[in-house]
Amino acid sequence: MKQVLHIIDDKDNTAIALADLIPGTKVSFSGPDGTQEITILDDIPFGHKVAVKAIGNGEHVIKYGESIGAATQDIAPGNHVHTQNLESLRGRGDLVGADQTS
Repeated sequence: MKQVLHIIDDKDNTAIALADLIPGTKVSFSGPDGTQEITILDDIPFGHKVAVKAIGNGEHVIKYGESIGAATQDIAPGNHVHTQNLESLRGRGDLVGADQTS
């Protein structure tokens, strides 16, 4: 099976699509637990994020080994991770004075 996902850091719960992916496609990727396989659940454009682990509503979305925001709903492995289910926690005026990375 051709590798079409890339995980940047072992802590990541997302991977980058190395090709356009369609629902129902089984894909493999190399992660901290060795080679794993998931089924794509949404259309994932090239270069976009896909969940490789379950991410609960309000949990951190991890890319580059760092939080890039919080899930606004439960995200299953194989789901597209983008503006429809991810909220940035950085650079927000309503969080001034708060810890913007938690």
